[in-house]
Amino acid sequence: MKSRRWRYTQLPTQVEDTLSGEEGEEEEKEEEKKEEEAVPAPAPQDPVEPQLTEASQVLGTSEIRQLSLHLPPRVAGRPWSLVFCTSKDGFSLRRLYRQMEGHSGPVLLVLRDQDGQVFKWTGSNSFFVKGDLDSLMMGSGSGQFGLWLDGDLYRGGSYPCATFNNEVLARQEQFCIKELEAWVLS
Repeated sequence: MKSRRWRYTQLPTQVEDTLSGEEGEEEEKEEEKKEEEAVPAPAPQDPVEPQLTEASQVLGTSEIRQLSLHLPPRVAGRPWSLVFCTSKDGFSLRRLYRQMEGHSGPVLLVLRDQDGQVFKWTGSNSFFVKGDLDSLMMGSGSGQFGLWLDGDLYRGGSYPCATFNNEVLARQEQFCIKELEAWVLS
């Protein structure tokens, strides 16, 4: 089970109100306010589009841009390295595991299905990923997995689950995988 990571942000300290009978201090404060107001606020920056080491067989340019908007800030703008692709590495979960050896960074697993569904964590449980040599499962609840892939990476299944509060991904609960890619975001 993966623990939650918390990020703390230091809040600005409160400026204590000081009462001063000196007019010079008040004038200085007014001048500082005018200077602060004169400086334009920085424009919001566009998200950095990731650089891919190879072309994706699953994702188009617009989909890559959309996905990059939802990535954690620590990986935004980092290159995406294609580590596994069924079109060149074959349909084998063991091969996927071998290809992933030595990579410790975040991984984006993408597979082609007909409907495209975004999985968002509900917080109701922490059943993100479970894998063995026979299958790879993501999300769980009530004995079903949000996404299940067999050891041959040929068949998959998608079921509603509490982890993601998702609908079934494909048109049917069980489907055949056409293409799968694993990208390391480093």
